[in-house]
Amino acid sequence: MALTKAEAAKLTNDLLLRGVIETIVMESPVLQRLPFMEVVGTGLTYNREATLPAAEFYDVGDTWTESTPTFEQVTTGLKILGGDADIDHFLLQTYRDPNQLEAVVLQQKAKAVAHAFLQAFYRGNSVVNPKQFDGLRKLVPASQTIQPGPNGGSLTLELLDQLIDLVKPGKPDALLMSKRTRRKLAQLRRSSGTVLESEIDQFGQRIVTYDGIPVLVDDFVPDDETLGSGTNLSSIYAVKFGPSGLMGLENGGITVEEVGALETKNARRWRVRWYVGLALFSTVAVAQLQGITAN
Repeated sequence: MALTKAEAAKLTNDLLLRGVIETIVMESPVLQRLPFMEVVGTGLTYNREATLPAAEFYDVGDTWTESTPTFEQVTTGLKILGGDADIDHFLLQTYRDPNQLEAVVLQQKAKAVAHAFLQAFYRGNSVVNPKQFDGLRKLVPASQTIQPGPNGGSLTLELLDQLIDLVKPGKPDALLMSKRTRRKLAQLRRSSGTVLESEIDQFGQRIVTYDGIPVLVDDFVPDDETLGSGTNLSSIYAVKFGPSGLMGLENGGITVEEVGALETKNARRWRVRWYVGLALFSTVAVAQLQGITAN
């Protein structure tokens, strides 16, 4: 069964763990919407859809031709993400509410875990750093990538429409972009005589939409990419979430473990741990508009 982290938080009775999960969820709109699949073992081997089958119209007596989808076998391994948090025994003993102190320290560690996940979600490259999972920049195939030009260029509404059309079937679930790119998109819509629509999502947050597709602004979408001789560029990702698109992988979910008192330090240690990965089940479920300039 696949659950988002927001739903997983509702299912735990451990208030400390729930607080950690909720902190991680609120760090990014991606973590609010990305479903996670529980896997057994150290990873998942699956067949990724490469091309769709074809269908035709026939006359009576025609010879029918067979057409099936093609797949490629992909193995995605889980990676170990986490960190330790030490709380001094002096503070635990003298603090008015030691439980609140622990909660505050673990919330900060949870934010660090979320930030590390999101960095890898976009930039992860297991060849460069084998400890990371592959992120969107590496997962999106060349056939699903478009550019304004060989060295980058300005965002246009036509390019954005082309990006959306690359995702099949139907529309993407979200458009992921930086704040800088969102500002440019808003400017383009105003210049065309329309504005970006807005709605309230399930978290009570107001989000803008483009052609009915949520525009998710994420601080971790980089604005420092290069393309050809172009620098300080950014990307927009169109993504479908779920078992026919992009999903997170995990084993055991996010855990909070009390390591205990330390021998060489007057402190008690807690550990936030997450065995996590990212899987793309269809190459046409994601697309990238690469090389967007600031202007």
